[in-house]
Amino acid sequence: MAPVAIQPLYTATATANGGRNGRVRSDNGTLDMALSMPKSLGGAEATGATNPEQLFAAGYSACFESALRLVAGQMKKQLKDAHVTAKVTIGKTQAGGFGLAVALHGKLPGLSQGEADDLMHAAHKVCPYSLATKDNIEVKLSSEVA
Repeated sequence: MAPVAIQPLYTATATANGGRNGRVRSDNGTLDMALSMPKSLGGAEATGATNPEQLFAAGYSACFESALRLVAGQMKKQLKDAHVTAKVTIGKTQAGGFGLAVALHGKLPGLSQGEADDLMHAAHKVCPYSLATKDNIEVKLSSEVA
């Protein structure tokens, strides 16, 4: 399937140096972080450092919550204090390489469980991260309303 063409609205730029044990910095300097390999992957997991999976989880959760708020507004549903947690897992594939899996969990107080589930699925259809990962990695959705 051919990639979907977009009309650019914003481009983020970041440069990594040193890979998983290096540093990543955005072009405007707002993001400037040390990277460290997690212990579970054989690294030292340095204090104060992050890793690509944490950065992806942060971006996905923020983008997904924005999509959730968009679809909630379209469906005339009030989101009081919504939270979205993304868990990004790296692991070995059957082909011998590495792959990712994501679990997105929405905490949506004030809604019924059915409404929360519907919003999560609707957001998954419009979130740019969800669209970018569609049919590429496993993404599991869950929600709670309490």
